[in-house]
Amino acid sequence: MKLKTPTIVAISMAIGIATGASVTAIAAQPNMKSALDHLMAADAFLAKAADNKGGHKMKARSLISLAIQEVRAGIRFAN
Repeated sequence: MKLKTPTIVAISMAIGIATGASVTAIAAQPNMKSALDHLMAADAFLAKAADNKGGHKMKARSLISLAIQEVRAGIRFAN
C-alpha cells in the first residue's frame, strides 16, 4: 500500500500529538525543541522523497520516529 505525502504527514502529526510533550515543557528545553523540530522536518522531507530507495527511506523514517519519541521522553524527564 502506497500512502500519499499528505496522508503520511497527517499520520506523523497525529502520532506526534498523541505521544507529545506539552508546549510548556518544550519551551523550557530550547535545544531539545530545536532537535525535535529538525527531526520532524527531516521526516517531512523523507515523506516527499520519491521511491523507497531499496527500503532505506522507510528505515530512516522509522529511526526518525524513534528519535522523536526519545527526544520527547527526554523533555518529559527533564521537566
